Amino acid sequence: MEQLLQQIASGLASGAIYACVALALVMIFTATEHLNFAQGEMAMFSTYLCWQLIQFGLGFWTALAIAAGLSFVIGVLIERIILRPLAGASALSVVVVFIGLLAIFHSMAGAIWSHTIKSFPSPFPEVSFAGSGIIGPHQIGMVVVTIAMLSALFAFFRFTTLGLAMRAAAQNPTSARLVGVNVDWMLALGWGLAAAIGAVAGAMVAPVVYLEPNMMSSILLYGFAGALVGGISSPGGAVFGGFMVGVLENLVAYFGNLTEKTFGVYIIGNGEKLSVALIIVITILTLKPAGLFGRVITKRV
Repeated sequence: MEQLLQQIASGLASGAIYACVALALVMIFTATEHLNFAQGEMAMFSTYLCWQLIQFGLGFWTALAIAAGLSFVIGVLIERIILRPLAGASALSVVVVFIGLLAIFHSMAGAIWSHTIKSFPSPFPEVSFAGSGIIGPHQIGMVVVTIAMLSALFAFFRFTTLGLAMRAAAQNPTSARLVGVNVDWMLALGWGLAAAIGAVAGAMVAPVVYLEPNMMSSILLYGFAGALVGGISSPGGAVFGGFMVGVLENLVAYFGNLTEKTFGVYIIGNGEKLSVALIIVITILTLKPAGLFGRVITKRV
């Protein structure tokens, strides 16, 4: 039972990071109807910025705040300088740009900081407490930081004028313009927020997977899985999907290993976790293409 609880707790900690990535993907998709394939590399680059600031002597939280702010600016500049001129371009052209951004951020990180693996400090102290055999301090910290950030974002989009304007610009740009909302700048701010969220996700997961240019590759796929399962048009659904994918992948691996120990037959294990995420995506999209909480949008032609 303790091992089962440990796997669930570990899945929730991993799911917290997947939820952050999924939310960033959904924020951009709802505004542009495009999936940002460079989201993982942008988060990785932001994590390197945070690591560099820590090496300069800054505290973890100060470095993370500055790195998130710089990431916000980078996200806004990408939207204004690179993507804004492509507003009327084909979907394929935008996909090529996203792939180009992925390659640029990846190569820049390697050129500036090298491709060697670096350790990344955890901001949470290693303390012993009841139940520490089930979940560690850093895992608890990951979940707490994620929930706090998601709660702050919910309050921002629900109760502030700027947040409501950004929601209106993403959901109905034409009507938003009619009531005086600067839709172009709202979309740019959305890109900035998505980049800042990615910075937090990268800084939380780096102590676990270590820091190197490929650190976010698999995590981005899990984030895609969470976003698609929950609903690519639903921010809340994407968050739920991220946690769901994190828990399910751990449970499947756990029961697969248990089956091997009990019956001596290997069916599935830790090595197939990514395959599990992809199977979940295919199943959900086959049975419910809009995702569990997504909205089905019909267009009259």
